[in-house]
Amino acid sequence: MTLKVEVVRALPGETTVVTVELPPGATVREAIEAAGLAHEGGVGVFGERVKPHSRLSDGDRIELYRPLAINPKEARRRRASRSGS
Repeated sequence: MTLKVEVVRALPGETTVVTVELPPGATVREAIEAAGLAHEGGVGVFGERVKPHSRLSDGDRIELYRPLAINPKEARRRRASRSGS
């Protein structure tokens, strides 16, 4: 028996979906490597953050999250200063 999972990376204007088959007990990290996708940010399974060493289940959808371009607090400060608040 093998696990069939999807690895998804969404970039501005481009979404990549790779389906991989792995042995039972495989981890998120192994799936990302098998998909051949470069990755530097966080990861999640069905929208929930997980660690790279987390075990997978058949049918899981691994999502590769991009690093933040700017700290959310700093983005709010910038928006507030532009609006005159």
